[in-house]
Amino acid sequence: MDVKLKEKFLAGWSKYFPGAELPLAFYYTDEPPGAEYVNPPAGHQCMIGVLARARAGETLRFDADSIGCFGGKRFTGFREEVRPDFEYFLSCGIPHKMEGERYKKSPELVKEMLKAWSGFRAPGKYLVFKSFDALANGDEPEAVVFFAPPDVLSGLFTLANFDEGAPDGVICPFCAGCCAIVQYPYLEKNQARPRAVLGMFDVSARPCVPKGTLSLAVPMAKFARMAENMDESFLITKSWDKVKARLASR
Repeated sequence: MDVKLKEKFLAGWSKYFPGAELPLAFYYTDEPPGAEYVNPPAGHQCMIGVLARARAGETLRFDADSIGCFGGKRFTGFREEVRPDFEYFLSCGIPHKMEGERYKKSPELVKEMLKAWSGFRAPGKYLVFKSFDALANGDEPEAVVFFAPPDVLSGLFTLANFDEGAPDGVICPFCAGCCAIVQYPYLEKNQARPRAVLGMFDVSARPCVPKGTLSLAVPMAKFARMAENMDESFLITKSWDKVKARLASR
């Protein structure tokens, strides 16, 4: 981790987003010193709920066994296949066999969506989540993940678009909560113009975060630009001062 970038962001975060929760960073590794292993769950378990521990300051490491759902394994790169009958699971279900989530109108629409899905293979045995302020010199994060309320997201969204000519410096794809914070930003980091990813609209994952909380995951190259741009952006204006005062009074 670039120490100067870390220090610059932390100073700007404290100055412009007073009292706001620090983001997490994630990376893959085969040797995660000091990271608490997430034990395999007995049944289904959403990793978004487990990340509450990381947001409270723990450094966590997941492997393929730590993640308690098919989607979570796939969207973190630990599994390539989708679950059996996924097109029915995401839509109408199968009578007397499977209850559907009804997030898509028909199995055919799910199949169409799957054609456009990209996947990736985890480049390390473990996926580590760590509070941004705990990042050390040897850490090489793939992306930074904010869990934030609307006022904070307003600032992050605008900062993400500050140095962009196109209007889509932030994207909001239909996907699972874990997909929005891991798979999409991981894939975006390899693009010529990496974009931030707005997420946590997944109805199934919503109970795992406080109400009024969404996510914004930012590939490191874009995050570095956002941190560098803080002191010349709208964050120094009277317009943001009004929002900042509301943040400080929470």
